[in-house]
Amino acid sequence: MQVTKPTTKPVAMTVNGDEVTADVEPRLLLVHFLRDHLRLTGTHWGCDTSNCGACVVWIDGVPVKSCTVLTVMAGGHEIRTVEGLEVDGRLDPVQEGFMQEHGLQCGFCTPGMMLTARWLLDREPDPGEATIRDAISGNICRCTGYENIVRAVRWAAEHPRGAGTADDEVAAGDQVEEVQA
Repeated sequence: MQVTKPTTKPVAMTVNGDEVTADVEPRLLLVHFLRDHLRLTGTHWGCDTSNCGACVVWIDGVPVKSCTVLTVMAGGHEIRTVEGLEVDGRLDPVQEGFMQEHGLQCGFCTPGMMLTARWLLDREPDPGEATIRDAISGNICRCTGYENIVRAVRWAAEHPRGAGTADDEVAAGDQVEEVQA
């Protein structure tokens, strides 16, 4: 019996602003490429059936379930994971909102929820509860009743980046300390 070596395909994409190239098996799912090859473990692998939303990432600014996308299909595209929400050491207001409003319990669904929430707020900066619930309806949380998640998204809507969030105050304090040093 002859064992054949799996064929690989070259792929290049941008992940969280960084150019990435790799040779991958054509059947490799994007969720596994991100987690196993790039070590971006914020993207979770949950149900493997596209039901739970734990694997949500953005492809060209649109939330997709990375367990349904082959890595080779993502070639030439811009991918953003939950790790890409933080910019220059500063949390995104959605991340801050999840902390402030206790929008997570076990944290497994949180990355997908956060990316979906950021996508919503980028399109509708002041969504109501029904709009938030509709936007996150493709993400399953098995721990909460979604109340704190909805509050976290509302918190982020009320505290856009640069509008005096606790993260902005920390960054301002860091700058003052650097100047005084």
